[in-house]
Formats: sequence, C-alpha cells, structure tokens
Amino acid sequence: MYFQLRKLILWPRTDAPPRVVDFTPGVVNVISGASKTGKSAVIPIVDYCLGADKCAIPVGVIRENCSWFGIVVDTIEGQKLLARREPGDQQKTGDMVLLEGAEVEVPHRIEEKTTNVDIVKATLNRLAGLTGLEFDPASEGGYKSRPSFRDLMAFTFQPQNIVANPDVMFFKADTTEHREKLKTLFPYILGAVTAKVMQARFELDRVSRVLRRKEAELRNVTSATSAWRLEAETWIRQAVELGLLPPNQDIPTDWLDVIDLLRRIVASNSRAAHPSLAGLDVGLARLETLRREETDVAGQLTEHRQKLNELRRLLESSEAYGGAMRIQRDRLALADWLRGLNAGGDNDPLTALGDAGNERLAQLCESLDALELQLRSYPSLSDTLDKEVIRQRALAEETLERLTEIRREIAVLERDSQAARDAVNRFDQTERFLGRLEQALRLYDRADQSSGLREEIAGLRAQMETLQRIVSEAEIRRKLRNALDRIENMASRLIPQLDAEWPDAPINLIIDDLTVKVLRGNRDDYLWEIGSGANWLAYHIALTLALQKFFLGEPHHPVPGMLIYDQPSQVYFPKRVAHDDEADLPPLKDQDIAAVRKVFALFGEEIGAAKGRLQIIVLDHASEDVWGGLPGVELIEEWREKALVPFGWVTG
Repeated sequence: MYFQLRKLILWPRTDAPPRVVDFTPGVVNVISGASKTGKSAVIPIVDYCLGADKCAIPVGVIRENCSWFGIVVDTIEGQKLLARREPGDQQKTGDMVLLEGAEVEVPHRIEEKTTNVDIVKATLNRLAGLTGLEFDPASEGGYKSRPSFRDLMAFTFQPQNIVANPDVMFFKADTTEHREKLKTLFPYILGAVTAKVMQARFELDRVSRVLRRKEAELRNVTSATSAWRLEAETWIRQAVELGLLPPNQDIPTDWLDVIDLLRRIVASNSRAAHPSLAGLDVGLARLETLRREETDVAGQLTEHRQKLNELRRLLESSEAYGGAMRIQRDRLALADWLRGLNAGGDNDPLTALGDAGNERLAQLCESLDALELQLRSYPSLSDTLDKEVIRQRALAEETLERLTEIRREIAVLERDSQAARDAVNRFDQTERFLGRLEQALRLYDRADQSSGLREEIAGLRAQMETLQRIVSEAEIRRKLRNALDRIENMASRLIPQLDAEWPDAPINLIIDDLTVKVLRGNRDDYLWEIGSGANWLAYHIALTLALQKFFLGEPHHPVPGMLIYDQPSQVYFPKRVAHDDEADLPPLKDQDIAAVRKVFALFGEEIGAAKGRLQIIVLDHASEDVWGGLPGVELIEEWREKALVPFGWVTG
C-alpha cells in the first residue's frame, strides 16, 4: 500500500502558526536530536492521527501547548490531512478533521471538527483494501473480528521500547488484545488467508447450514417412505378385507407392481365394495315399527298390571269392611242377651232399671237388628272380583307374551341392524382407507420425486467440497509456510549486514509466540534467550525490513510502505549525544559507530531497492557525523537548539 508521511503538524493553543515537520517520500528521513526534544512523541502523534484507541502522546509540554495534532500522507488517491483534537483530561476524543486533495494546504487554525475517528478508520480500511469479513463466521468481534488498518500498525512502528526488546517484536504486542489479534492477522497479512478464503468460510458456513436443513428434510421424507413401504403388504391385505380386491389376490413381489396395484385400488369405486344401503331400508323400517309396538304393548301390560293391583286392593278393603261390621255385630249381641234376661219377670235385675233403662236397651237391640240387616245385605265381592282378576291376569299374560315376541323380533332385527351398521361402517372404513392410501401414495410420490432434492443436496455437497479446498487448513499452512520461508530467507540475508553475534545462523519467525528463533547447529534459541542489545536490535531491524520487502513484493498489499524507528542506536550509545555539550565525555568507539552506520546503510539500501515505494523515518540521538554520507539517508531536522514544540509556545 502506497502510504507515506509528508507532514507532521501541531496546532498551538495560541494564535501562532502551526508547527510543521516536513518529510520526504521514498527516502530514509532522519530526525536527530538531544533527549527531551519530542522525538519519541512522533510515533504516538502519527498513531493518534491514524485513529488510535487512546492518546499515547506524552503529557506535559506537548499536550499542554497543542490543541490539535495532524499529519499529511501521500496515498494513491492523493494527499490526505488527518487531524485530531487534543483530548484534554480524557484518554481520547473522536473529533477529527479530514481534508483531501492532490496537494493539501495546511490550515492556519482548526476551529471545529469535520468528521470523526470512525469515519477516518473506515476511509483508511478502504484505502488499504481490507476485507469487511470476520476471520470466523461464528465470531462476534474480539480476536476473530475483521482486519483493520489499525492492526497494520504492528508492522509500521518500532518505538523506543520495542526496537531492541527481547520479549516483544511488534508494536503493541505486549498487550493480550493486540497480541492475539496479531496472531489471527498474520496468515491474512502473509497471503495464506485471502479475502477469497474468508468469503469461502462464510459461504461454507451458509452452505453447511442449508445442507443440514436439506438433509434433515430428505431424511424425514425417506424415513416416512421407508416405513410406509414396510406396510405395503398390510395395505393390500386391508384392501382384500374391505372387498376392494378379490380374496385370491396375490401380493406382487416387485415394488413397482405393488405401487401399480395400490394405485388401482385408489382409482377403484369404493361403493362396489359394500352392500347397498337401499336393501337395508325394509329391515330398518320394521325395526322402527316394532319399537313403536313394543312401547304400546309395554303400556298395555302396565295397564293390566295396574288393574290387577287395584282389584287386589279392592278385595282387601272389602274384607276389612266386612270384618269391622261383624265385630260391631258381635259387640251388639249383648243387647239381645239382655233382652232375653228381661223376659224373666220381676226377679230380673235389669227390670229395676225402670222405663229409662228398658228404653235404652231397646235402642241397642234396634241397632243390632239394623247391623244384622246390613250384614245380610252386604254383597259378596269375592265372587264378582275373582272373575275380573282372572280376566285381567289372562290379558296381562297375553300382553306379556306379545311383548316377549316383539322383543325377540327386535333382538333379531337389532342383530340385523348391527350388521347393517357394520356395513355402513365398512363403507366409511373403506372410504377412510382409500383416503389414507391416496395420501400415502402422495407421500411416496413426493419421496420418489425427491430426486430434485437429492440433486440439490449433491450440488451443495459438491459446492462444499470446492469451498473446503479453498479453506483447507492444510493449504493455508502450506501457503503460510512458503511465505514464512521467503521472509526468513530475506531476513537471513540482511542479518550479516548488521552487528549480530551469529550472522550466518538462519532464523524462524514463530507466529504463535510473535518472535524469532535463531537456529544455531543443535540449538534453537528464542530471541529472549539470546543476550546483547545489539543482537535484539539486529533481529528487529532484519525482520521488519524483510516483512516490508515481502509486502512490497505482493500486489496491492494492505500494509503501508512506511517504517518508523525510534532511537535504534540506543543499544550502542544511549546517552552520548544527549550530553554532547559536555567536553569531558569519552569519544565514541569506532566499533559502535560502525555498528550504527551499518543500520543506516541497510536502511538506505532497502530504500533504494524499493524504488520510492518505501519510506523509513528514524528518530535518533545519533548525529549526521555517525550516519552522514550514506545514499538514500537524509537529515530532515536536527533538534538540538530546537524541539518538536517551539520554545515560544511554552508558557511559564
């Protein structure tokens, strides 16, 4: 990706003009200066303007005296000015300004924002040509989220705490979040995982879900059809029982013949398989007549029984009445006896009662005579009622016999009616059977016509095979190994040009650990196992340059063609130039100067080989006396009597 820094801009809080540091594309840009002049703030300023999540610009003079920070970069679309507001007491702010054009003029002041950091990030992602897909279709952000321009800064910046660090090789790889994301990003950056592969992963995930759904649908249809095929003989036997097929019907052995037979059953007339309902009307009418006659006869029988019961009660009442009269007669018989005694003369004791007593006795005798007359005139009911009882009993028996005959006939007709109901039920059963058989045949036809579904499944499987070849982990590992071999070979050719302890020992880039391993005979040593800052610096520079050579060799690679190193010479003379005004310091050692000069010379060679597509910026204590005269290496500014922030801005 063609992306080179042209200007670094600081806008003051006062009305003074902005501070602009100009850079030259396609060369090694060196800013040399003493300590505390702002060299180490350059990378954080550039990073902040490129959409960093938080502001890492050092607090103090720079943050207190600047209101906005900005950069101007060259891209294939022309120049772009990216400016971002100083966040104040916050960790960051999303307020930004984006200006675009063939050549962007730096404004004297920035009054207000014109965009925000998210839009700037989207613009940078578009410039880099990064895919918008996630690394994993099932991921929801995190380490497997889509690659972004921000992730590419790991290959661009080598700040002071990284450039010679034995434990951390890449920018911000000292935090878990960036470290894990960088591991995920590496295969994509090295071309082993391309946008096509990521798209194939998403397509494979979609096709897999569709295939599982189609296969489940086919299994359901097939299992239902298989179970139905096992019941085919049962269907035929039921058809025989229902009269849809002749009793001597043989069950075909060939499945197609079975299907044809079942289709003929469905096409047959179901009414021919059951008795005619018209023939059942006479029996049903007779049964209805008998039901009515049964009701009438049962009523007559009840009437006769009621009459017999009443006659019996009448006889019982008559006998009770006659008995009561006879009791009265027996009691009044005393009066007759007394009257006989009175006829005995004066010696009869009752004579002494006088006329009143005799009159009373005469009344009793008259009552007795009347009762005797009533008893003699009381009819004898038994003779007349017995005849009626016999007659009613005969009628009841005749009625009961008729009722029994009716019920016997009803029972016979009910059996006939049950047969009729069975015939009707058999008709309904036949209709239901034919309906179920027709539905079953439709299900079979659906399964039989599932060849389209099977073809669709076969197509999905073939598509999956194609996609699986694209996303093949083995193929990805092969491509990754090829890319790593190229990078390791490039780095191994660069190391002898630096001050490494084992210049001829090849190295391996270990992605899982984000570091290098030095292969020395029977020993494989990780970078953190090797001593000396000179070794650490050599492997950092060799690997970052090798990665840039690899990126430049790939068409339309997203990583910017820009490297910024902060104080690579610190391992040789970290404080020497910072106190260059002290005359009593010992002179620089020739071997240290030579080692530093090798670093700058290698930068110049790689810049020349890149033919303007790579820009290197070095922020260092070392003065031009150390690295001067090297091709491709230019001094941009020297901060000894000046600094990044003009002295006139500093208040107090």
